[in-house]
Amino acid sequence: MTKFKTWIAGTAAALATSPAFAADGPIKAPTAEQMANMVNKGDTTWMLISAALVLLMSVPALALFYGGLVRTKNMLSLLMQVFMIVSIAALIWVGWGYSLAFTSGTPFFGGLSKMFLQGVDATTLAATFSNNVYIPEYAFVVFQMTFACITPALIVGAFAERVKFTPLMLFVVAWLTIVYFPIAHMVWYWAGPDFLPDAPTDAGFLWGMGALDFAGGTVVHINAGIAGLVGCLMIGKRIGYGKEATPPHSLTMTMIGASLLWVGWFGFNAGSNLEANGLAALAFINTFVATAAAAVSWVVVEQVHHGRPSLLGAVTGAVAGLVAITPASGFAAPMTSIALGLIVSPVCYFFVAVVKNKLKYDDTLDVFGVHCVGGIVGAIGTAIVADPSLGGQGFLDYTVFPAAVGTYDMGAQLLTQVKAVVLTLLWSGVGSAVLFFILDKTMGLRPDADAEREGLDLSSHGERAYNY
Repeated sequence: MTKFKTWIAGTAAALATSPAFAADGPIKAPTAEQMANMVNKGDTTWMLISAALVLLMSVPALALFYGGLVRTKNMLSLLMQVFMIVSIAALIWVGWGYSLAFTSGTPFFGGLSKMFLQGVDATTLAATFSNNVYIPEYAFVVFQMTFACITPALIVGAFAERVKFTPLMLFVVAWLTIVYFPIAHMVWYWAGPDFLPDAPTDAGFLWGMGALDFAGGTVVHINAGIAGLVGCLMIGKRIGYGKEATPPHSLTMTMIGASLLWVGWFGFNAGSNLEANGLAALAFINTFVATAAAAVSWVVVEQVHHGRPSLLGAVTGAVAGLVAITPASGFAAPMTSIALGLIVSPVCYFFVAVVKNKLKYDDTLDVFGVHCVGGIVGAIGTAIVADPSLGGQGFLDYTVFPAAVGTYDMGAQLLTQVKAVVLTLLWSGVGSAVLFFILDKTMGLRPDADAEREGLDLSSHGERAYNY
């Protein structure tokens, strides 16, 4: 069965069963000296920096990127939504999210053994992708927390300018619990490299299936993208959609936000390696060149289609490239990463410029067209670019000690990737629809027409983004 790299937290006491500490006579817990040899300060430093970079992706990057794309009267509301989603998600993560995502339970859900971070302290450790290499568990907790913060924040772009604040916050709480944490568990939870031989079935469903997702193509982008599409369909179109002009109010802010996203994404992808080594550098350069290629590709398509390129197109293409390379960042080679970037922009452009207009759904900021579609391209493309015959990294077989590169079957991996995509679409799509339906029938998701026309800045928050 295909195996791949992902994440699992474990305590220092559990390390007593690691092969590194097996010796003649009773197995003893590692000494302080042994533990110090397993934890590299460079790895720890990189993980803390990466966590800060991913937080940068949410606030201010995503907030400015989204905010610049809406009308002036809704700018502040977008900033408020993103800022508060990050705040709420952080509290939920340390409350029960980390435990549900990264502890042993079923193939679909974790348990509650680490609820409110019980049993986690400055001495407990989390596994990396290498045998007998660990990082402080707090570093792992905070890194993964930033992923839980940004994912629901992505969703709001699909129905920007027409959603009530309080029901949206309640949706985030429920969606993280019912949709995000199970998907994260299914894709990224496993027993860890040192424990896998003794616990071969202690893994999430998609991990056990052999799905490849280095940094969140399924967990973050497809997950959020399909939820956004469901939300925009159920909430309905903006008043005047298709009849009134709704141009971005500040492409300058959008460009600043996109640039900060690109910078923060190095933590998102390269940090997902959990170690400061050559594979982190590989994920870093892949993130750089795939994004550049996608930006160029989108501008070329615009030049051909409209006769002139646009800044909005350039930054949208860059984001599409970031999305596509996310699941493949630690598996691809730089040249195949460029190919992935060149391919994803025309596909996303087709959905943004053609499919959306044809089907007339109001995905305000193209969350589905960029994040879901780009995530699907990246997730399926990962099976191709990961092939060692194309310069990819393949996968590590952790059933042997130490782990070694396994035999790669591109056809089988493609099928596995498709299954992972379909499961994510169904889990998030159905779960999101149920949550939107319940909140709409109990609290109402949409402000009244007068409040929407006035703008959510004043009607929802009593403030303006600009004093003019």
